[in-house]
Amino acid sequence: MNIVANWSYPTPIKMGRGRIKELADACKTLGMKKPLLVTDRGLATMAITGHALDILEEAGLGRALFSDVDPNPNEINLEAGVKAFKDGGHDGVVAFGGGSGLDLGKAVAFMAGQTRPVWDFEDIGDWWTRANSDGIAPIVAVPTTAGTGSEVGRASVITNSKTHVKKIIFHPKFLPGVVICDPELTVGMPKAITVGTGMDAFAHCLEAYSSPFFHPMSQGIALEGMRLVKEFLPRAHRDGTDIEARSNMMAAAAMGAVAFQKGLGAIHSLSHPIGAVYNTHHGMTNAVVMPAVLRFNRPAIEEKIARAAAYLGIEGGFDGVYNYVLELRHELGVPENLTALGIKPDRVDELAAEAIKDPSCGGNPVPMTIENTKALFLECF
Repeated sequence: MNIVANWSYPTPIKMGRGRIKELADACKTLGMKKPLLVTDRGLATMAITGHALDILEEAGLGRALFSDVDPNPNEINLEAGVKAFKDGGHDGVVAFGGGSGLDLGKAVAFMAGQTRPVWDFEDIGDWWTRANSDGIAPIVAVPTTAGTGSEVGRASVITNSKTHVKKIIFHPKFLPGVVICDPELTVGMPKAITVGTGMDAFAHCLEAYSSPFFHPMSQGIALEGMRLVKEFLPRAHRDGTDIEARSNMMAAAAMGAVAFQKGLGAIHSLSHPIGAVYNTHHGMTNAVVMPAVLRFNRPAIEEKIARAAAYLGIEGGFDGVYNYVLELRHELGVPENLTALGIKPDRVDELAAEAIKDPSCGGNPVPMTIENTKALFLECF
């Protein structure tokens, strides 16, 4: 089944194989004459990136690349990106890649017009109103993985290189003006990245669905997102060239990010400090801590998860879903626990302290304290 669609939810999305050819038109739609393509170091030399640059160059939009981006992008990468943007006289950003390339590209477009430090725009209260909205450059987002959903998000996660703490930087204009979801760009993903990004999408949907806040629209999107991951992630893992599976995983990734405006929870509040301190892959870390968090949250979500089980075609209510997660992780080769991920429990006090400060922890169905969060971390080893 060849999936081709144009959606405008929550921003215009061009979904379908080969649609990267519409990149230059997307830039021109937003008024760009000289975009800067921002991606990570790993993608910088790959054929899909060269092809995107060719499309821009052939349309008279120049050929400019910034790729000094770490797997967990930080303010040093951001400052270098903003300098490249200003020095090159650019007027827009093509954010290209997985979560790191997308997040940094969006942040470059945002910070190019600001005079305050990036930490002044953390997602706390209405800090975003401090920004100069007129200075924010337009963004076209082109995901090359199917996980973070950053292409439809209004925030970027930036790690403070000095404190090793991940901060969520928010502004409504972080939302890209056009998104191109071309599943052919994800075909070359290594199996481990397919797994990590796919489990990130699942974690977004699972946590948004489990969050106690009232947001029925997000609730519905999260439920269908979980179903898509259940059906198509194993297929994408088995055969990376399965375009139908890759298309549906791109949809699930975008759905997860739309849904989590309802809230995230302990999976993310544990995984953010682990990633910041140990530089682990975010989605894979989510997958590792997921079973322990499900057990932790069971008293508050058992009935809700049982309803999801019926929709997902899983028998056995909460236990059925829990066992499904264990089986999925096993099938996909997810490490059994944090020890298998190469992490020792010697910094658990520090990790717990950061986890309960993480904005995600406020959406957890069971309130998180320093004591129960430390115990939860220890459960993950």
